[in-house]
Amino acid sequence: MTEKPEILSAAETAQAVGSGKLSALAATEAALARIARHDSVLNSFTDVTADRARAKARAVDAAIAAGQKVGPLAGVPFAVKNLFDVQGLPTRAGSKINRDLKPSSRDATLIERLEAAGAVLVGALNMGEYAYDFTGENVHDGPSRNPHDPTRMTGGSSGGSGSAVGGALVPLALGSDTNGSIRVPSSFCGIFGLKPTYGRLSRARSFPFVASFDHLGPFARNVGDLALAYDAMQGPDAADAACTTRPVEQVAPLLAQDIGSVRVAIAGGYFQENVFPEAVEAVARVAKALGATRTVEIPEAARARAAAYVISTTEGASLHLDRLRKRPNDFDPAVRDRLIAGAMVPAPLVDRAQKFRRWYRAQVLELFKSVDVIIAPATPCIAPKLGQVTFVLDGVELPVRANIGIHTQPISFIGLPVVAVPVPLEPMPIGVQIIAAPWREDIALRVAYALERMGVAAAPSPRGL
Repeated sequence: MTEKPEILSAAETAQAVGSGKLSALAATEAALARIARHDSVLNSFTDVTADRARAKARAVDAAIAAGQKVGPLAGVPFAVKNLFDVQGLPTRAGSKINRDLKPSSRDATLIERLEAAGAVLVGALNMGEYAYDFTGENVHDGPSRNPHDPTRMTGGSSGGSGSAVGGALVPLALGSDTNGSIRVPSSFCGIFGLKPTYGRLSRARSFPFVASFDHLGPFARNVGDLALAYDAMQGPDAADAACTTRPVEQVAPLLAQDIGSVRVAIAGGYFQENVFPEAVEAVARVAKALGATRTVEIPEAARARAAAYVISTTEGASLHLDRLRKRPNDFDPAVRDRLIAGAMVPAPLVDRAQKFRRWYRAQVLELFKSVDVIIAPATPCIAPKLGQVTFVLDGVELPVRANIGIHTQPISFIGLPVVAVPVPLEPMPIGVQIIAAPWREDIALRVAYALERMGVAAAPSPRGL
């Protein structure tokens, strides 16, 4: 058997392992070696599960040797944001407080499903505390660092996921997206990310933030890998009350279908404001490649963002109220103060936000009667510098942490599926959102795949390592 240590995509790894050209153990050892070599710079991992990974890889190799069928992700190394339960580890969710929890007795559903498909978990990843973060900076574990410039943010809260995939330490990672925490790191780290439709993928045995907004999803360096992971994780799960009972709808076989009949529009108004030139350029490149000339107005997007803030902070505060009372000094002060503020929001404001949410969802769904995809910026700018507190948007100096998600929050607010695609600009990549109607991940992924084939969207090689 020939051992190939070079970096492969998930699809290439699975093909090589399944055909016997590469052992799953060799693929795992190569990933562990990359982590050992580069994570001192990136700080993407909080836990490396090397013994577990080697045992799983040996099991995959034994199955192949016995002539047994292996899954579509055979031998593929992956890692997960540390809010996923990993058997044997306390689920820290980026916090100091959760480290006192007992080790998890069982993996999260999505880990189980990826490993059932043959993938190999190699560790848990850094994140913003309790997922209430857009920067990737963590006061307990240190910031995850951008693989293209380690002096810059990864974005959050799935910062370690963005850093690990953007830095090519692993071909796949999982994260969560409440208000933008998959799409922001995808944009800053120059990779592909999928926020599925709300309820599409099970959240069972993951630490929540805002139950009515939380999504889990994958990161990858190409659309094919993203689709393989997504397909492997689909399916009903009674352990998550919000998880759909819709049947599995495989998308990987559909990626190469022609998109000539797909109706693409550009998000106007709000989504063309509060942007730096690089975000304008990225959207323009994607629009040109797709032949998109129509602009649609997503109504009351600014109000949607405000309502998302109200619901996020109040649900988050409710979740953490006991911790806030008992251990306030063990929180990141920035997270603690926002949660305390959320606990004091008057109930009538929350009620108004929820009523507006229903109206807004109906208005946006009406748009999808005449378009199939809407494109919009993923972030207003390329990755800011670590520790940067403010930036200037449309001539106004604003806090960085609160405003990185200015274009993602109005979308996750109503649970639409989005693929974030990286546009490799200089000096840093930046992402564009490909937004589709509920349950139409297939259309968003097909458009992303077409952009990748045209060379408009691509994950650049890490330049900071």
